[in-house]
Amino acid sequence: MPGLTAPFPDDVPVHPLPVIDYELLRQGDRQEAYKLWTAGTEQGFWYLGNHGVDEEVNGMFDMGAETLDLPLEEKMRFEQGDSGDSFGYKAKGTIQTDANGTRDNVEFLNIAQDDAQSWPKSTHRTYPSTVTARMSSTIIPFVQKSMEVNMTMLAVFERQLGLPRGELLRLHSQEGPCGGEARCVKTPPNQSTAGIGAHTDFGTLTFLHNRLGGLQVLPPGSQRWLYIKPLPGHAVCNIGDALSIFSGGILRSALHRVMPPPGAQSRFERYSVAFFTRPRNSVVLRHLGQKSDMIARTIAKAPESEFDTGTTSAEWVARRIRKLRLKNRQGPETWYASLGTEHIARRTGSSGA
Repeated sequence: MPGLTAPFPDDVPVHPLPVIDYELLRQGDRQEAYKLWTAGTEQGFWYLGNHGVDEEVNGMFDMGAETLDLPLEEKMRFEQGDSGDSFGYKAKGTIQTDANGTRDNVEFLNIAQDDAQSWPKSTHRTYPSTVTARMSSTIIPFVQKSMEVNMTMLAVFERQLGLPRGELLRLHSQEGPCGGEARCVKTPPNQSTAGIGAHTDFGTLTFLHNRLGGLQVLPPGSQRWLYIKPLPGHAVCNIGDALSIFSGGILRSALHRVMPPPGAQSRFERYSVAFFTRPRNSVVLRHLGQKSDMIARTIAKAPESEFDTGTTSAEWVARRIRKLRLKNRQGPETWYASLGTEHIARRTGSSGA
């Protein structure tokens, strides 16, 4: 299993995150729910402990390393392509990381939530043999537990936003296909450029597991990128575009990127495992002000068009992935169109970092 090979350096500036106890959330603890709400509205990022998914996460690290160590020829049989598909293998050097078109240096594998849920029937696509061999023992349990964790947090945000009970959960029901997925990422050692450039996440909530540093966030009101230090036994969670849009911007979808691990950690391969919750493909991404007085009051103070995309969740994800792919690049504007929901002035100012 890919593991911790060097300590995170003490002399690297980091951005502190609030620590949320998942078990307390699950039990309905009001103080912990308020801590989560504060994290979601002020930073958009937080640590999540006591989530109970450690065993499944370890299995995903093993599966990801085994799969991403396959010969390139074998992996390329499952490459995503340039049409905006998210599921499957993404080869190194196929997406841009800044407005200059700099190539990325990571490879990753995305496994559709729907494919795990419908196994052994395929909903979207097939995967390498290393994936199918571990689907029942590792991937399906990881997906199911990750869905439960994210739905629990989503229910907390739903209550705090004053939405009808089940409203956000309804938008993520399994009544139709969705873009939710598990991801395993591999970054080679001794890199000097961004692995994944500045962006906001496409979907609703992200449940991320790192052992080495590399994740950086641009804190609210700042132009300085800071590392998020991995905290043993804790996931890093964050708000995505869909939840920011549904909430009229009350919940933050913050800019972040993946850089080389700091200090001695940079000499080692870096792996990460994530689960991305996304709405059903058919859900149109627009604010829910008609169902929440809190959201309605917020929308009244801002241009409504900022929180009504006019596109479905599937269209939103596919457009942004297409814009990232280097074969679709037409210039700096293609990069800016891939970034997400942060204000365009801030995106322009931070994209070259």
